[in-house]
Amino acid sequence: MIQRFLLLIILFIATGKTFAQSTASKQVSTFIIEAPQLGYTKKIWIYLPKNYDATKKKYPVIYMHDAQNLFDAKTSFVGEWNVDEKLDSLNAQVIVVGIEHGNEKRMEELTPYKNAKYGGGNADNYLDFVVKTLKPAIDTKYRTKTNARNTAIMGSSIGGLVSYYAILKYPEVFGKAGIFSPAFWFNQKEIIELTEKTPKLKTKIYFLCGDNEGDESDKKIMITNINKIDDLISKKRCECKNLTKVKIIKGGQHNEKLWRDNFVKVYLWLF
Repeated sequence: MIQRFLLLIILFIATGKTFAQSTASKQVSTFIIEAPQLGYTKKIWIYLPKNYDATKKKYPVIYMHDAQNLFDAKTSFVGEWNVDEKLDSLNAQVIVVGIEHGNEKRMEELTPYKNAKYGGGNADNYLDFVVKTLKPAIDTKYRTKTNARNTAIMGSSIGGLVSYYAILKYPEVFGKAGIFSPAFWFNQKEIIELTEKTPKLKTKIYFLCGDNEGDESDKKIMITNINKIDDLISKKRCECKNLTKVKIIKGGQHNEKLWRDNFVKVYLWLF
């Protein structure tokens, strides 16, 4: 017993990993789906409202990236978002579809254009999978409200980048977006140009970031880029419709804590 305990301690020190218990609620399940657009399978996490089985009603849907970090401390990288517990506490009437990232393929999947230094640029295929394979499967298996007004997309960092790109590419699919700490710097020029070329943008958008994300230059880039995109969007629609919100959190850092602590506010504003 003592030897086993010492072995666990050695593994903890060597790997830097904890032996966390699963924290996913009973409202969460998973399944595997083929992703022909990507050439491999994807693990999908589903959150259903507490009263889902007791009703016949249909529900709006949120599609979220990096599912490993959304519901379960055991699978999270540096902490989960507690999406299931937070929605349970609200008795929220919404379905959440979490898409696991592709580990070493994450940067490719969640960036729309190649970056000269970091590569990437496979988001078109990733989003084609979400829209043309995953969403039809979800709409067939679960009782969903399928129109854009009841379909949201959310993500953080490059997940925020691809969420914004998604509403430009598929405005007829995603009518709401929660964009947390978006890595617009990755494809800054292309994203600005695409926004400028987009004739109309009816999507309801919540931009969120902290004012303490990274070093001094990173902080300025994050806030400057969000404000630039917000200015471009504002020119395309009347501010009286209250379709865009920008929230900069004092002291907020680029991490799960920032996104976890503000998830409910974003959800409530969008829905």
